[in-house]
Amino acid sequence: MTIKVSELTESKTFNLEHFFELTEDLFCIAGFDGYFKRINPAVSKLLGYSNEELFSRPINEFVFPEDQDITAQNRHSLTQDVPLLNFENRYVTKSGEIVWLAWTSMPVESQQLVYAIAKNITHKKKVEEDRNLLIAKLTGSNKDLKQLTYTASHDLRTPVGNLLSVFNLLDVTKIQDAETLEFIGILKTATQNLQSTLDSYVDTLIEREDLQLQLEEINLTEAFNTVLQSLGSLLKNSNASVQIDFSRVRTVKFNRGYLESVFLNLVTNSIKYKKPGANPDIAVASRRVNGVNQLVFADKGLGFDMDKVKDKLFGFHQKFHHHADSKGLGLYLVHSHVTSLGGRISIKSKIGEGSEFVISFKD
Repeated sequence: MTIKVSELTESKTFNLEHFFELTEDLFCIAGFDGYFKRINPAVSKLLGYSNEELFSRPINEFVFPEDQDITAQNRHSLTQDVPLLNFENRYVTKSGEIVWLAWTSMPVESQQLVYAIAKNITHKKKVEEDRNLLIAKLTGSNKDLKQLTYTASHDLRTPVGNLLSVFNLLDVTKIQDAETLEFIGILKTATQNLQSTLDSYVDTLIEREDLQLQLEEINLTEAFNTVLQSLGSLLKNSNASVQIDFSRVRTVKFNRGYLESVFLNLVTNSIKYKKPGANPDIAVASRRVNGVNQLVFADKGLGFDMDKVKDKLFGFHQKFHHHADSKGLGLYLVHSHVTSLGGRISIKSKIGEGSEFVISFKD
């Protein structure tokens, strides 16, 4: 005896109502007029409203305010017989909780109805949000760690270099005590080793997860003098001339460590890249332009060919002059310090005429 499949199907009756009533997904039938016509228990259970409340108000009133416009636009597309697939929006429950739903909706124009299924993806969205926050935090921490490492390894090289220059200035022939000479030799060797370590420690990671940059009103003269004091030996040996005029803007709101690092790197670069046979000539001034505090740092050094280097000037490990002590970090640090706190930096420069940096601080 042979039984056809069609006969077997006809012999059984499935109660599709159970499918509608028992599923945890949200099933609904909505009219083209924007009202629910029928919903399964999962809808009222999730949103917390009674069926009467849900049927008596336009569907868009239950949608999170920021999502109402995009939801209305997509609902209009449904009335034009365009199916809606994987559309996500937020609803507000009766208790005020926000829930995320992912919709698949099919219009039946002849009935002026939309048959829709939604999945509650609130947990998924929360996991995504937590993940994105963690990624943002890790990215920020990684950037800060790299910044701190570069700053420490680069900026500490200058005072160490000063210390080595002091050893070079010592006339050890005038020292007769053997033990003193031995100590001086040990100190010089240790300082040389420290310089070597700093040069190779750019990739060192330093824990600073909770370190926050402190902003304060900083006296420009005091900050600049602090840097000049640390560079005393270098300035003296190079016969550098430094003119300072902070009369127009005496203080700026910034991070003290960052500002001193900016001064340090600009001054040492001006000395390092002076024109052959000339003494370093540096001028630093403050001003206020269109309500913005600015710092102008100028020198008469080697300068740059801006047509060649303008897109690379503040890049990491970029070198534009041949100098044995160049690491390609100074201007990178200056730019990073300024821009990380909302400021801007620009430069005008010509080969053989020097450079002028203009730093604009965020109010």
